[in-house]
Amino acid sequence: MQVQTHVDINSEWGIVAARQAGRKLAREIGFGSVDQARITTAISELARNIYLYANKGQIYIEEVSNANKRGVKITAIDQGPGIKDVRKVMEDGFTTSGGLGAGLPGVRRLMDDFTIDSEVNNGTTISAIKWLR
Repeated sequence: MQVQTHVDINSEWGIVAARQAGRKLAREIGFGSVDQARITTAISELARNIYLYANKGQIYIEEVSNANKRGVKITAIDQGPGIKDVRKVMEDGFTTSGGLGAGLPGVRRLMDDFTIDSEVNNGTTISAIKWLR
């Protein structure tokens, strides 16, 4: 049975709850502590972006499988302002919030698969998968 968890992101507590849910599922699937930290960090970045830029959204965390692999898939969905220039936000060092600019490029590096779909004024959906090795 594959597990899916849904966490509403509308406060900092939602970010914490999403991180905890991701770490728990990663541990249950068999990820080691380093990959658990990678998954948790990716969730934290995605949830923080929802909270900062869209005010509210959802994080879905689920077990996935493909052939002989198992993994954790994170899907971040919001109905916020969208991203005007996806290519630009994927550049290392680019920031609109005064942070380090490691957000989305960092998530892409931490995870094995990464997709982003954003439409101005209609929101953003980001999916990322970490495969168990």
